[in-house]
Amino acid sequence: MKTKNIIAAAVAATLISAIFTSCGSENSTLAAPATKKAENGKELTVIKGLADLTPHSEILEYIEPALNEKGYTVELVSTASDSTWNEKVENGEVDFNYMQHEPYLKEWNEINNGDLINIGNIHVEPIAAYSEKYDSADEVPDNATIVIPNDATNEYRALRILEQQGWIKLRQTEDIRASVDDIEEFIKPIEITELDSIQINTHISEFDVYINNTNKVIEAGLDATKYLFREGEDSPYANIIVTTPDKKDDPGLKALVEVLETEDTAKFIIEKYNGAVVPVTKISE
Repeated sequence: MKTKNIIAAAVAATLISAIFTSCGSENSTLAAPATKKAENGKELTVIKGLADLTPHSEILEYIEPALNEKGYTVELVSTASDSTWNEKVENGEVDFNYMQHEPYLKEWNEINNGDLINIGNIHVEPIAAYSEKYDSADEVPDNATIVIPNDATNEYRALRILEQQGWIKLRQTEDIRASVDDIEEFIKPIEITELDSIQINTHISEFDVYINNTNKVIEAGLDATKYLFREGEDSPYANIIVTTPDKKDDPGLKALVEVLETEDTAKFIIEKYNGAVVPVTKISE
């Protein structure tokens, strides 16, 4: 009992101290954005974010000098994507994330009663079909085994390129989510397996064809330019900068998007990924 009283007293003292410290500072530091010094001594305002390792964080690393010129720097809290990233933007742990497309964001908002918004379309990672056994789609035989992502949006994208290739026919729907149950007809006899996109690259030798997101292919050290067929460059699945409505006019985030949408950044994306990643910004002739 004596130990509990000592602990309680210590907690109370800490709370009282914190209250008076807060009052003495007049809350002046609570809303102040973090800053850091650049190598040239210039003070930069920190923008906290979350971004996939490839190509997102690499693109952000490239634009850092141009962003510094505008007085800002990006601090990535993580590059290991997980299901909490939108929640962390929603609750203010970070200012933005860069890892998803608009249909995914819309679905997340609907499921989680969220209100996150897109403030910039940056690049497209066309989903594509690859093979370690065949060099062209024409070589793929009947009854070939094909593995595709099992999350609703990317499974739909995979099924759509199979349909565009003329191998299947999907039921007519306006939904952007689909599964193998939505296949109306197999025009080419094939066997489809659904698997988590993260696991696909470790099982590609087990299938004749694998379909996966470009960033997953690049991260696995595979050549994303050697595809059998893929989504068009006019894909609606551009990867976007996501934030909360109250930050849509934040000067730091506006500067970030502005630099990401330049032709210089577009040229970097094209050259770095050899066309496997497509910038939304078009390069003028």
